[in-house]
Amino acid sequence: MVTEHTDAQGDETDALALKVLVAGGFGVGKTTLVGAVSEIKPLRTEELLSEAGRLVDDTDGVDRKVTTTVAMDFGRITIRSGLSLYLFGIPGQDRFWFLWDELAQGALGAVVLADTRRLADCFPAVDYFEHRRIPFVVAVNCFAGARAYGTADIERALDLDHGTPVVLCDARNRDSCKEVLVRLVEYAGRMHAARLLDSVS
Repeated sequence: MVTEHTDAQGDETDALALKVLVAGGFGVGKTTLVGAVSEIKPLRTEELLSEAGRLVDDTDGVDRKVTTTVAMDFGRITIRSGLSLYLFGIPGQDRFWFLWDELAQGALGAVVLADTRRLADCFPAVDYFEHRRIPFVVAVNCFAGARAYGTADIERALDLDHGTPVVLCDARNRDSCKEVLVRLVEYAGRMHAARLLDSVS
């Protein structure tokens, strides 16, 4: 978490900047979400998929994907006056998991993007954040032609802890993505407050 202090025309204001991770399986829309919602030009580390990479990465269901994130995506959004989120989109392939621990340091929470056509692809991200007690929301990216499921169905299929939010979204739509992030901030705030109270009781 990063805190910025500014003094504008004698009025002191504290600006809070929070770190949020965007995770999920290969080709689920992480780069798209960060790009759609960021108010700055997003930093992207995409490379063309090679034939060697296709042998390592499972491209079933994302046959038209021609690039892959090899480090991270980065963007920023102001949720309201005095509150900004720094967004870190982390690679979904197994071979990049060594980056996750470093990128997760200091994170308020995470968005786990899911695709109902390949729901199992988000299991590793769900397990990762559950085991590290990092608050997260599951955002189901509603792809055209994908079968629609209710949030309760997704919660059961992923065997989520009770209360973990599941929301439907369109990773291409700024307002939809912003709603997901607001939901995460609210949920993570409640989780961190509850843990703080538990630690002093």
